[in-house]
Amino acid sequence: MSELYYKGLYRVKVVTESEGYWIVEALEDFKDCIEGEKVPVKAGERRIVQPIDVIKKDTLPPMVPEHAYELQLEKKVKRMVEEFEKKESSNSNLSSS
Repeated sequence: MSELYYKGLYRVKVVTESEGYWIVEALEDFKDCIEGEKVPVKAGERRIVQPIDVIKKDTLPPMVPEHAYELQLEKKVKRMVEEFEKKESSNSNLSSS
């Protein structure tokens, strides 16, 4: 997975790509500096930018939650192993006496 950032700081989504300029949609509020002036940009607002200003950053996919069944099964196996070890230790204590 990858996300796109305008000027490496602000998350955006590319709406259209052309040879010279791209139209991007802001995914978060930020202040942009255009011709020396700070201009507020709201989430959902579209801007025309140069492709060089849009940076692609790779991100890890979100963690997949374990299913409840798998967690229950893991707990059951741990319990079974503990019970088996208790029986083995009690059997070894009886045979050594």
